[in-house]
Amino acid sequence: MSKLTRRHFVQSSAALAGSALALGPLQKVRGANDDIRLAFIGLGRRGGAHIEWFGKQQGTRIVGLCDPDEGSLGKWARKHPEAQAEKDVRKILENKDVDAVVIATCNHWHCLSGIWALQAGKDVYVEKPIGNNVWESRKLVEAARKYNKIVQGGTQQRSDPLQPQIKEFLDTGKLGKIQYVRLNRFLRSGARRSIGRRDTPLPWPKQVDKDLWLGPAQDQEIYRENLQYDWHWDWNTGAGELGNWGPHIIDDCRNVALRDRIALPKRVVAGGGRFVWNDAGNTPNTQFIYYDTGEVPVVMAVHNLPMNAGTDRDDIYLRLRTRAFLIIQCENGYYAGGKGGGSAYMNDDIRKPIKKFKGDGGGGHAANFLQAVRSRRREDLNAEIEQIHYSSAWCHLGNISYRLGQAYNHDQAMEHVKGYGPWEELVEGFEKHCEANEVNLAAAGAKLGPMLEVDVKNETLVGPTATAEAKALLTRKYRTGYEITDNV
Repeated sequence: MSKLTRRHFVQSSAALAGSALALGPLQKVRGANDDIRLAFIGLGRRGGAHIEWFGKQQGTRIVGLCDPDEGSLGKWARKHPEAQAEKDVRKILENKDVDAVVIATCNHWHCLSGIWALQAGKDVYVEKPIGNNVWESRKLVEAARKYNKIVQGGTQQRSDPLQPQIKEFLDTGKLGKIQYVRLNRFLRSGARRSIGRRDTPLPWPKQVDKDLWLGPAQDQEIYRENLQYDWHWDWNTGAGELGNWGPHIIDDCRNVALRDRIALPKRVVAGGGRFVWNDAGNTPNTQFIYYDTGEVPVVMAVHNLPMNAGTDRDDIYLRLRTRAFLIIQCENGYYAGGKGGGSAYMNDDIRKPIKKFKGDGGGGHAANFLQAVRSRRREDLNAEIEQIHYSSAWCHLGNISYRLGQAYNHDQAMEHVKGYGPWEELVEGFEKHCEANEVNLAAAGAKLGPMLEVDVKNETLVGPTATAEAKALLTRKYRTGYEITDNV
């Protein structure tokens, strides 16, 4: 099978760009009755959901399917025999009948497949987090600008009518000025369990093309029980729960509370660990993070363990805020909500909401992307790629601090943000949660990271904690043949 080189993509896309520039304005805009021809890259849980979701949208045709796992590819190819089915994304991108791609691969493939698609003249919908690291997701943004394409990130809550409702209410001043934001992701252990630890490396599944599955990731022995999905909990291919759910939650915070004024935080510190499971994962299942934005402080807790040992119930935060992953604390009250809904309360009566909000969880996100593909207007996108790059980068920065961490120490943790109540509550909550799950922090290898200083404009680290090791985590080592180059 021939491999398409990066040069081929650049030459092809240059020709496409040249022809597009030669067209008049009316010819560039796709007619309302023209079908948008879609190819789906990555056909696992999320990719399959995308096929169903986008396939229901009026004026679309499924013309391409791609996955290095022949099991997943075959399943969807049987349902859509009219579509080109390939293991190699480059074969799909050669197809001139593909207008746009929908990417739901493993994290480590998001940016490279997106950049290749842009170089091949396609519009792109790409799942969160936008990439494996801060540097490569910026490269995806640069490619979107260079080739002047429509690129939407998969943070669908930006398309939820709930979010403008919350912003409008906050603007009334009823709750007063925003003091800080508390973010939570407490996912019961029924949904997150040990991924196992094999004594011998996992035999590579026969139906999966190893070279194509790995792509840019390093070829490392795998000791978990399952190849698929659990790649989330390996730094080589995933970004842990902070990189999995974090982009959604942080994006809500940036959009609703910060109004996208804050691209990146000025300082970040994180701690936590991977406790109880004793498995092959190396990402934390319990994490706490502080983001200094220079305006509104943001604190975040991520718990994959249950409320306490011996149960299978979600952890809770301050009782009535149990299911809230976005809490905007203001002078007079607060908003607390999750996907598709929330409530506002006054500080002096937290049992009775003064206003309830209801949304749809972002069901119109696919339609929003397709609308922008037709209009050719980047500003029509609810989740334009640069904003989702920023939201993803917050997660990567939190993970970098954690990965650089040393043995956890309570006093050192308190010193990081000395005398700040929400931070102290966050740290104490982490310790109590671990105690409830019978975790001895010292014996379990709990970590506390350094306070990172961020050069927001240049998207790099500065100051005394900006070591070579820290800066190396802003990018990665790419496997030969699957590199992302500086000039996209």
